[in-house]
Amino acid sequence: MSLPYGAKSDVGLKRARNEDCYCVEPTLGLSVVCDGMGGHHAGEVASALAVETIRVYMVEADLNARAPMIDAYDDAFLPHTNRLAGALRAANRTIYREAQQRPECDRMGTTVVAALIHGRALSFAHVGDSRLYLIRSGAIHLLTADHSLVMEQVRDGLLTEEEAERSAQRHVVTRALGIEATVDVELGELPIMDGDLLVLCSDGLTRGVQSAKILQTVQASGDLQTASEELVASANTAGGEDNTTVVLIALQPPARPRMWRRIRDLICSSDRRP
Repeated sequence: MSLPYGAKSDVGLKRARNEDCYCVEPTLGLSVVCDGMGGHHAGEVASALAVETIRVYMVEADLNARAPMIDAYDDAFLPHTNRLAGALRAANRTIYREAQQRPECDRMGTTVVAALIHGRALSFAHVGDSRLYLIRSGAIHLLTADHSLVMEQVRDGLLTEEEAERSAQRHVVTRALGIEATVDVELGELPIMDGDLLVLCSDGLTRGVQSAKILQTVQASGDLQTASEELVASANTAGGEDNTTVVLIALQPPARPRMWRRIRDLICSSDRRP
């Protein structure tokens, strides 16, 4: 699978270390962003454990389609979406078990957002307030709903979005991997269209960079790596209060139509020759 991407992770201007972690596996169509939390170095332990567990789980599932699912299979979603959910549940178990065995990692956890491209379908899963955006036909769409205190209050009509942005509790998450023995993973899927572009990010980006700015930056740059670096720079310009991670994934149109167009053009040009 060809999966052009750009990625950048940065500690920001106020934190001593980077507790974000990410991976992109183009051959699997997998991308993951995690934002760790916890005392001492536990946040970076949790995010690294999550990324590696999800990656290994999906590699093994790709090699063995009959591997057992973790927890219940949801018939409302495609098999690959269920696999992705299982990967996040596996990561939750790994982090929770590690925290029980290491006192310095007690109550560590991490947010996660993961996307999986399979054929012409996008599967995605998330826990916490790391986000997935879709850029399509010149517009940007938020595909995930933050599991945070203020966004739950917005959904319940207790706060406006503007009030939520100003709230001192705006970054209190209500769900994360590793905090409890089990976790509720939110899932989604949609068909892919030619020209689609995905943005996965930790909340370090969305703290200071609005979605319109994300769209403008991506559209103005002809290179995904440059665009990801520019988005991180914008987050730092806005204050850099947190670690920031950005992954951009371009979904290329299929090669076969382009091949047939080239053949058609050659035939038409030869027909026009005297």
